[in-house]
Parts: sequence; structure tokens; C-alpha cells
Amino acid sequence: MAELNTDGGGGKGGKKVRSKKQNAGVDLTAMVDLAFLLITFFMLTTSLSKPQSMELTMPDKTKVDPIDKIPAKESKTMTILIGKDNSLKYYMGMFDDPYQGIGPTDSTYGKEGVRQVILQKMANLKAQGFVDKEGLLVLIKSTDEATYTNMIDILDEMAITGVKLYAINDMTDAEKEIMQ
Repeated sequence: MAELNTDGGGGKGGKKVRSKKQNAGVDLTAMVDLAFLLITFFMLTTSLSKPQSMELTMPDKTKVDPIDKIPAKESKTMTILIGKDNSLKYYMGMFDDPYQGIGPTDSTYGKEGVRQVILQKMANLKAQGFVDKEGLLVLIKSTDEATYTNMIDILDEMAITGVKLYAINDMTDAEKEIMQ
């Protein structure tokens, strides 16, 4: 049992003897028990933050027959090019023959940049009657100098805008030239 004792007075060798005061005693056992109960309670009831991860399906490494490939319409295919120094370009259709003659266009990350472009393209597809399950197909291509943060930002934009079908591909030599 723990006690807190204080000296009650009464000096040594003094001729006058005063009445001795009672020593104050405080039992701290209950306080220690309470502290351990609180620590145990908070340890057991605290939920630790779980790491957030994005689900990303990677392609199978086995060879795919050309018959199994799904054709994609140029009007529904958007390619996003990620380069060094936070540079970003996009185009619709094929690189050599862009859809509606509009080649790679500069853009920025975030709400006022690529997100607005993706939402606009999705709205255009719905207006044209493309309301199938896939909608817009986005091809994401990055240079070796692009940062990991930029790739994550683009993948976040896919989740925010609700793009269901997107893929990460390698850049062609012509696309690398345009991103230099």
C-alpha cells in the first residue's frame, strides 16, 4: 500500500514542546489502479488509422490473342501524357490521326484542369448517346521523368470523375518527343 506521509513537526532538542500534529496520509493505490484501467480502456477502444490504398488491376503477363482484344472507338478514347516538371497533355483518338483533328493539348492537374476536361468529354459522350457501361476509355502514359505524385494525381482523377475503364501504357517514341 502506498502512502504519502508528511512530517508533522515537533523539533529535536527544543525545550518547548508543542502538541504534535497528525501526519496526513493519502492512499494512492486506487489512483494507480484507475490510471491503468484508463490506459487499458483507451488502448482497446482506439481504432488505428488503416492505410488507404487504391485498387489497381494490372494486366496478365501472358500473351493475348488479337481475337481477345476489345476494339475501342476513337471518339471514346482519351490519352493523357504525363511528363517532367508537372507537364500534362491529352488528346482524343489516335496520336497520328487525332479525333476531330485536335492534337495533344496542354492541361493542368486538379479541378480546373484535367478533371474538367474528363467530365466534359464524358458529358459529350452521353449527349451523343454513348451510355454503355464503359463510357470513356482513358489511356495514361508517363515519361521516365514524371513523378510518382503526378501518376497518383491522375489515378485520383479517374476515381473522382468516375472513369470506369482506364489503363496505364508505355509511351511511343512520337509521344516522348512531344513531351520533351
